[in-house]
Amino acid sequence: MSFVIRVATEDDIPVILELIIELAVYENEPDAVSISVEDLKTYGFNNNPRFHCFVGEVNGVVQGMALTYERFSTWKGPVLHLEDLIVSQKMRGSGLGTALLDEVVAYGNQLGVKRITWVVLNWNTSAIEFYKKKGAKIDSEWDSVNLDEVGIKNYLSKI
Repeated sequence: MSFVIRVATEDDIPVILELIIELAVYENEPDAVSISVEDLKTYGFNNNPRFHCFVGEVNGVVQGMALTYERFSTWKGPVLHLEDLIVSQKMRGSGLGTALLDEVVAYGNQLGVKRITWVVLNWNTSAIEFYKKKGAKIDSEWDSVNLDEVGIKNYLSKI
């Protein structure tokens, strides 16, 4: 099967949001997505974008995406973070995920990053095996730490 991997455009935003929602449903968080088409446009398609996104097309239809952003490690230097690699359910196992990951890794190399990072849910064994086959190290020693909007407000109210 042949794929076209390209940089996302503003025209892709609605399907990008559909893929994000599809992932949320898959991860048992169907109501967790609060970002909108307008948010994606504002944050990703301006003079100072906060993210870089690739889409994967099959027969001219976007069936997957990979959204990245740059970070900085105090130990390593520049880092590329892969926020989400999403392939539509009907295209999983087709090689589209590999094609998108290949593009992300090439992009990170082009940027000169010292590391590419991402997270995977510990119950998502198919994704874990996919990443291991690609040579990624799954580091279960670290726990993810987050403050959501309510947590931020609560935190700030106490200082």
